[in-house]
Formats: sequence, C-alpha cells, structure tokens
Amino acid sequence: MAQPPGQQPPQGSFGAPYDPPPGSVQPSPPPGYGSAQPPGQAAGPYGAPVQPGPYGTPAQPGPYGVPQPGPYNAPAQPGPYNAPAQPGSYGYPSPPQPGYGYPQQQSQQRPRPGGGGFFRGRRGAVIGAVLAVVLLAGGGIWFATSGGDDESKPTAKASTGPGPGGTGDGKSEDRDTHHLRAEADALNAQRKPGEAKVLWLQEGGVDLPRNGSDVYGPWIVGDTVVKAMFHTVSGYSVTDGSRKWSLRMPSNLCAAPSQPTADGKIVFGIKTGTADDALCNSLQMVDLTTGKAGWRKTYRRQGAWDLLSDVSMAINGDTVTVGRTSRTDAFRVSDGTVLFGELPGNCQPFGFASGPVAIAATSCQTAADDHKEQQVQRIDPATGKVQWTYKVKKGWEVAQFYSVSPLVVSLKQEDKWAIVVLNENGTYRSQLVGGADDYGTKCGGDLLTEGKNLDNCLGAAADDRTVYLATKPPEDDLTPTNKVVAFDLNTGQAKWKAAAPAGQTLMPMRVEGGRLLMYLAAGKNKGGGIASLPPTGGTPQMVLRHPAAAATVERGFFDSRVAYQNGRCFLTHARISGIDDEDEKSMKSMAGFGS
Repeated sequence: MAQPPGQQPPQGSFGAPYDPPPGSVQPSPPPGYGSAQPPGQAAGPYGAPVQPGPYGTPAQPGPYGVPQPGPYNAPAQPGPYNAPAQPGSYGYPSPPQPGYGYPQQQSQQRPRPGGGGFFRGRRGAVIGAVLAVVLLAGGGIWFATSGGDDESKPTAKASTGPGPGGTGDGKSEDRDTHHLRAEADALNAQRKPGEAKVLWLQEGGVDLPRNGSDVYGPWIVGDTVVKAMFHTVSGYSVTDGSRKWSLRMPSNLCAAPSQPTADGKIVFGIKTGTADDALCNSLQMVDLTTGKAGWRKTYRRQGAWDLLSDVSMAINGDTVTVGRTSRTDAFRVSDGTVLFGELPGNCQPFGFASGPVAIAATSCQTAADDHKEQQVQRIDPATGKVQWTYKVKKGWEVAQFYSVSPLVVSLKQEDKWAIVVLNENGTYRSQLVGGADDYGTKCGGDLLTEGKNLDNCLGAAADDRTVYLATKPPEDDLTPTNKVVAFDLNTGQAKWKAAAPAGQTLMPMRVEGGRLLMYLAAGKNKGGGIASLPPTGGTPQMVLRHPAAAATVERGFFDSRVAYQNGRCFLTHARISGIDDEDEKSMKSMAGFGS
C-alpha cells in the first residue's frame, strides 16, 4: 500500500538510522526472535549501552524524569495514540492499514517541497495562488497574513437533547436519538457473562462539507468526554452520553493538541473565516470542564511554506505551541500571552510532544538541502530556551515521539525506518533491532487531512525498561492476527513476543500500574476491549471485554481513536465523511463501553 511521502514511517522492519561503519560487528537477534534483518536494513550499529552515541559530543545535561501522561487524558506514558503526525508531508491522509480488519482506501499523494514540514490538507485555491505568486516573483518574496481578533465569538448551548447527539449546530444535536438508546439496549440484551455494556452510541448527526470533517479528541475530563468536529466542541456524560454542553466556534476547527492542561483547559486551532481557502491561523481557548470559551487570538502565517503547512499543536504545562514547517509560536494557555516565536539561529521547532516536559522536533534550514537537518531538543516551554540538543543523522527526519519519558523517537528516511531511545539528557541510549517482523502504528497525522501532531500514535508504548510495538498482520490474511513485541531499552533487542487472540489484533496504548494496556480490536463475531500484559509477557489478560454482539458496530470504527480511563473505553472516528448527507448524519461517531 502506497504511503504519501513523509507520513507514516515505512511500514515494515526498522533498522539503524544509518549504515554501520565498515567492519563493524552487528548484534544478532536473540534466540527465537526470527531471522536476520531483511536485505538493505542494518541490524543496529550502536552496540552495548556503554558505547557512546553515534552523533558526536554529549548533549547538555537536563533530566526530565517526570512521568509523561498519554494522549487524550490517558494517565500514563504518551506512546500511543492517536497520532500525531509526521513531519515532512503534505497530501491526504494514509488509508487505514489492510490486515487490521479495516477496508482499504485509495490514498492521494502530492509532491513534497522539502523535509521538516507538514504540507497537507490545504485547499487547491490557496496552493495555486501562493505558488503562482512565488513563480511570478521569482521566489524572492514572502507572504504574510495578519489581523486582529475576529468580532464573532463562540456561543455556548446547554444540553437539551434526551441522550447522545451529534456534534454540529444546536438543531442537529437535538435530533431524535431514541433509536440509538434502543440499539444499545438490544446489544446489551445479548451480552455474555464477563462482557461489559455498550454504555451509549452516537451518530454524526451533522450535514458536513463535501469532503467531510476531521474529528478531534476524545478528551476525558472528570465525568465528561469531549470531542470537537467541524465548528463545534461538545461535552458528553461518560455514563450515558447525554450532552452536557456544546460550544459553537466562529469558524471551522483545524487543529488541536493531543492533551489538555492538568485542569482541563485546551486551545483549538480554528480558521479565520469560513471560505474554503481560509487559513488556520486563529486560536480559541476552551475550558473542557464547563464548555466556556476563553481568549481568542490570530497569529501570523508568513512565507510560502508556512502558508501551505499544516499545524502541529501541543500543550506543556501552561504553554500551548503552534508548530509549522518553519517556526513555532507559543502562548500561555491561561491568558493567551505570547511567550516566544522564532528562536535565535537557523534551527526552528516544527512540533512538540504534549506533557509536563517540552520535547521538540526541530529543522535546520541550509542552502544546500532545504530543511534536511533535524534535531530533537528539550526546550523550556515558558521561554523557548533550548536545554539540550540531539542531532539526528543528516537526511533523517523526526516522524513521531512514541514516548517522552523514556524518550523514544521514530525516525524516517524515504523507505527506511529507525526507532531510537535517548537518555534523560538527550544523549543516545539505544536503537531497536526489529528482526524479521513488520511493525505498524496508527498515528493521527495519517487519519486527518488537517492538523498534524507528533505525539499520538496507537501501537507503541514504553516504560522505564521496555518499548512495546505492535506487528502488522499479514495483508492477505482474512482473519488478521498480530503480536506485541517488547524491546529492552538499553540494548534495543527484543525480549519477548505476545500473540493476540486468533482473528484479532492488539495495539499498545500505554503502561499503567506496571502493566501494558492494549486495545484489542474487534474481530468477526468477537468483541474488542482493553487487554493487559505484565512486564514479563505471557498471555494477554482482558481488563474490559466489549460484547461480541457489538462486534459489527465496533468494527465500523475502522480508523478509530481509543481512550480508556476509569474502566470505560471510548471509540471515536478520526474523520467522518459519507457518500451523501444522510450517510454522514447516520454514521456512528462515538461509542462508549464499560460496566
């Protein structure tokens, strides 16, 4: 399956970030871990953990051992989910991966103007106009847009619907949803012993634009689960799905961080205006607990690549960052104060990972290769001061942060893929040795047409000793099954494998309470759920088993995001679109499972 350049890292075995030096000794996979590396993929030149890193002098110390919460309000490691987004791409999202039980779709590809950015989802009119002016000017001018705050303000609506509703305007959200309650009750009536309930189901309920709409979230804040779509942000009761509040934005949403602040605040990217070519250059703060709107600002997009770039957003403490291909702007979440913009020098961050520590991917402009030198940096989120730097081998790009504590970085180079583990001070620790297996993660940037974060992948997780990755099931398997592989952080070697139940796939989410939590996808006549494994591996144990009667509904979430907290699991689509208006309105947009 073709992947748009710069999106999902190559979906196969991964190896070293560069070819090993001549005559170097390559470590062998441990017994029972499969065959040698496939041709053309180095097995790992870094050696034992005491060997110095390959990229020169040690970085400046700067420990950041704070446990990193997972995306979408998950209380543990950020590894996974839901994606975010790889730098260096623009084009439409990669289709869901065949072999995971999801229908294969045709992806679209566009040429790429250089690494280190995310040029995806911009309307053809903007692209044509900008490129035309660039050509007419001989490439010698830069573009800027500016303006004050839009006069229109977000408007809140209290809940009036009897149950779960769509996410759109007030009228759409109050459509009759009794049939959804009846459907959930019918599924629950068929539950088997040990199975959880279908708490509630929700439909899109909105007449969307021609190409559909991205869905942001879900975020769980107390007893409220929040999602955002089109031009509305809505909060729902985790227990019965009733709408608690709804906030209408002045224009369409175009980006959002993977996590809110510790007290439930978030800043959304919204478009300035409603035209098809409107820029994503406005920010709106929202309190996810109450549904009340806070400050709003418009920031400047300058330069051709900035205008074409998608936005990567993250929250670190009380700072929200808005990264693009050529720079990042930072604002204080609580009051909107500008904290920093373009940093000194020619290396600029283009995306951060959310969490208590600000880890950034940066790109260095050079005349010779146009943004081909990249770095991983720890940056003070309040000042923009760089605290340490890890230089990525030239020609490689930062694709994802699978975890921040420990720091696990996915790197890519055309058809190559490497996963590197860094120490707390930014020095090299190890790289993973993939063996003969193929691996696959599902990241938000592959599923959205706009917005492109670096910290929300499903299928990878880490704790203080181990990195966990999901393998890809065979693409020609009609009943796909995969494995979870555990890698030692110090050596990069595989320690053990655990197989998913027959006909189902496991995707690591995070480590919690010393156990790996994984999403078990539904199979034919088999419910999904949340499973766990101890650090020593073994047979996965179910933490929450979804009812088999709801397998068809659950399998309909083929590009789903997964949020699990306090014994409840929520599935949402990353994007909703349909063949006609009624199809969009009736498409399941969220499902809740629990006791």
